[in-house]
Amino acid sequence: MKKLFKSIALILPVAGVLFLTSCKKEETPSPEPENGTVAVKLNHVWGMSESNFTLNTEFVHPMNNDTMTFSTFKYYISNVALKKADGTWWNHPESYFLVDLSNPSTLTLDLGELPIGEYTHMQYVMGVDSTRNVSGAQTGALSTTNGMFWSWMTGYIMLKAEGTSPQSGSGSFSFHLGGFSGANNIVTTKNFAFGSNNLTVSSNKDSEVHIKVNPAKLFHADPLSSGTTVHMPGAKAKQMATNFYGGVVFTHIVD
Repeated sequence: MKKLFKSIALILPVAGVLFLTSCKKEETPSPEPENGTVAVKLNHVWGMSESNFTLNTEFVHPMNNDTMTFSTFKYYISNVALKKADGTWWNHPESYFLVDLSNPSTLTLDLGELPIGEYTHMQYVMGVDSTRNVSGAQTGALSTTNGMFWSWMTGYIMLKAEGTSPQSGSGSFSFHLGGFSGANNIVTTKNFAFGSNNLTVSSNKDSEVHIKVNPAKLFHADPLSSGTTVHMPGAKAKQMATNFYGGVVFTHIVD
């Protein structure tokens, strides 16, 4: 009898362990992240030589030979969207960016997390859409404290370029380009295909879309001698904006 009790005493702890083990839920591996990060890098160059464009540096325009030193160069990019290989679009939320050459951090547009997959096209707006131009006081990139707003009637300054030049009668130039409706609307949607090297977003890498921006394009239509100030919507503002937007182009992907 003693041997029987002894055997039972040995079996019970083992049975208990087996029972607890069998009751324990099987551990499942954590799911792989379904998003990856994407940023847009804006690389500013000057003229046909495509030398590095910076503020407070003297540049000579390759077409009209005007000498220019920029103290301010700011513009808006908004409504960024990317098209997937299956034809669906991903739209960046609250997509308003103020690019300011005096603030290097604004030269990278952080799009945050995108669903993983292959993307074939990108679309964005140069300027601020008409809805936001008449939406009252706003914050962030659209705050009036950024010095990029005229009034609720004329809306946002989409691009501001200021500086000095010996070709200017006053010694300086100041171009504030805007207009969001009618014949003088300069808000422009741009889109492009990535081509053979599509953007592949995955959970294990940070991807970059590189865009080249050439401020010299602003002055392809008129030299500074034809006018050094624009401070309202109009035909000249539209022409300058059209030329500049033509100098904003996709170059490559880094991932």
